[in-house]
Amino acid sequence: MRPVPKIATIVGGGVIGGGWAARFLLMGWDVRVFDPDPQAQRKIGEVLDNARRSLPGLSDVVLPPEGALSFHDTLEDAVAGSVWIQESVPERLELKHKVYHSLQTLCPPDAIIGSSTSGFKPSELQRDAIRPGQIVVTHPFNPVYLLPLVELVTTDENATLVADAKEILTSVGMYPLHVGAEIDAHIADRLLEAVWREALWLVNDGIATTAEIDDAIRYGFGLRWAQMGLFETYRIAGGEAGMCHFIGQFGPALKWPWTKLMDVPDLTDDLIDRIADQSDAQSGAMSIRALERARDDNLVSILRSLKARDFGAGALLNAQDARIAGLVGLPDDLTRPIVTVERAVPLDWTDYNGHMNEAKYLQAFGDATDRLMAMVGCDAAYIAGGSSYFTVETHLRHLDEVHAGTVIRVETQVLLGQGKKLHVFHRMFAGDRELATGEHMLIHVSLEARRASEPGPVLARSLAQVAEAHAALPVPEGAGKAVGLRE
Repeated sequence: MRPVPKIATIVGGGVIGGGWAARFLLMGWDVRVFDPDPQAQRKIGEVLDNARRSLPGLSDVVLPPEGALSFHDTLEDAVAGSVWIQESVPERLELKHKVYHSLQTLCPPDAIIGSSTSGFKPSELQRDAIRPGQIVVTHPFNPVYLLPLVELVTTDENATLVADAKEILTSVGMYPLHVGAEIDAHIADRLLEAVWREALWLVNDGIATTAEIDDAIRYGFGLRWAQMGLFETYRIAGGEAGMCHFIGQFGPALKWPWTKLMDVPDLTDDLIDRIADQSDAQSGAMSIRALERARDDNLVSILRSLKARDFGAGALLNAQDARIAGLVGLPDDLTRPIVTVERAVPLDWTDYNGHMNEAKYLQAFGDATDRLMAMVGCDAAYIAGGSSYFTVETHLRHLDEVHAGTVIRVETQVLLGQGKKLHVFHRMFAGDRELATGEHMLIHVSLEARRASEPGPVLARSLAQVAEAHAALPVPEGAGKAVGLRE
C-alpha cells in the first residue's frame, strides 16, 4: 500500500472533482484542492454537505476520522507530498496536456495521476508527458462519493502502478474496473451513449417524452441492472437453459429494425428546445440541490437493500465494512461495558418526525446482541453446528432523539450469562448523550429440537468470563423495569 500520510490532490473542483474530494475526505484522506474558480470552495462545500449526509449511512461501521480539507492558490502547494492526484479539468486534450506538464514538474514522481476523462484514451493523455507511466484514466460516475464504479484504463506504460492504483481505489470503497484495452469513451459511457442515441430518436419522432423514457428505465430494467447488470439479467431470462436459450430465442430480433443506434438525429434548435421543455415540465418544480438530495436518498435505500442481501454493489459495501472494522473478539478490558455497535444512522432509519424510527432502535440493539454473541463464540460456525440463542423478552426505553448521520455507540453489559440464560442490557449513546436502552433475555436453544439447551463448553466459559467481570459493575438504571404508569 502507498505510504502514509494519505494525501490526495484534486485538480478541478467541479461536480466530479468535488465528488472525488468527498470520497477521499470521508474515507480518512487529507484532501488538497486546486481550482482557480473563486466559487470552488462554496461548490465543493455543498457537495460535501450532501456526502456527509449520505455516505456514512452506507456503512454499518463508523468510518475513519474525516481527513483535513484545504484549498491552495498554487499547484506546487497542492501537490506537495501527494500520493494520489485526480485531474478533473474540462474535456480539452490540450488543456489536460498543459495540466500534466505542470503537475509532473512539481509532484512526487511516484504519485498516481488519475484522469476523470469520460472519453480520452490513456495513450492520448500520456502523449509528450514527462513520465507517461504516471498517468492513468480513472473515470468515475456521479455522485462519485456514492457510486462505486471507476473505470481504470491503462497502457503498457502503467504496468508498475496498476496494482497500487487498484488498491488505493478499493481502500476508499470504490470498484476499479480495469479496462485492458483502450477505446474511446471506455465501456460504460459507450453503453450509455447507445441508450442516449435511441432516446433522442424517440423524442425526435414524437414517440415518447423525456418523462416516459425515464419512467421506462427507473421503474423497469434500471432496477434489474442495478444489481445484476446486463448479461446476468439476460441469462435469467433464458430460464433453466440459460444464456444459450436466451440468445437462440431473442437473437434474431437484433436483425429487426427496432432501433436507430447507428444513427442519431440532428440536434436542431427545435429538438433541443423540445427536450429542454419536456425536462423542465418533468423536473423543474425541484431545485438542483433538492433533486440531488432526492437522488442520494434513493441511492442509499437501494444500496442498503442490496447490502442486506449481500448482492451486487451491496456485497462490495459489506466487504468495505469488513476492511474498515477488521476482526475483533472480546476486548482485553472486561471491567467496563463492551462496545458492540458504532455506526452512523442512515437516511432510511428516520421516520415522518425526522428522527430514528422506533423499529431501528430495536435493530441497533439486535445488532449489538448479535455482535456480543459472536464475541463470546456464538458465531456463524457455532450456529451452523446446530445451536443458537433466541430472544424471549425485550424492553426498550427511548430517552432522547437521534437523527440521520449521527454516530451512535452501543455499550453492552451482561447481567446474567449462566446455563441456558443470557440477560443483557444495552445503552445507546451519541457522544456522552444517552439516547436509549434495551434490555433483552435470551435462551440458548438446540436448532434441531427447537427447545432450550445448555451451551457448548467453550461458549459457556467465554460467556461466564464476561458475566463475572460485569457483575462488579453497577446495575444500570432502568434494568428490570417494565412499562407502567407513574403513581
